[in-house]
Amino acid sequence: MTEHEYPLSGSNCFVCGPRNVHGMQITFRLDGDICRAEYTPPEHFCGFDGVTHGGILFSMLDDVMANWLYLRGLKAYTGRCEIRYREPAATGINYLLEGEQLSRKGRVANMAGRVLHPDDGRVVAEAKAAFVIDRP
Repeated sequence: MTEHEYPLSGSNCFVCGPRNVHGMQITFRLDGDICRAEYTPPEHFCGFDGVTHGGILFSMLDDVMANWLYLRGLKAYTGRCEIRYREPAATGINYLLEGEQLSRKGRVANMAGRVLHPDDGRVVAEAKAAFVIDRP
């Protein structure tokens, strides 16, 4: 596993930016072919009382997929994303995040991401997305 230092261009990201004091400040890491992280959504990120807002779950999924690329030195943007919410995600639980590349053709990387419950690994939410890799 490796840790990554974020350059100034990403340091204010709402999800992973270490300088964004109002953000989630999730630290992503590579573990072989999987990008991993953990995050505990606080109560103020709820939709219904005690349930994590779907937009927060989407943000977690989007960034675990994007960081798979970013931690390999690639800057990319979400081109499209499809998300499936499998069950409500309670606030205050330290969820596990996983992201991986499914395929790549030219500048388009097809990615998958999952939010897993820490107790038994069941999928709480999942996404598939196409990321467009920026030209150097």
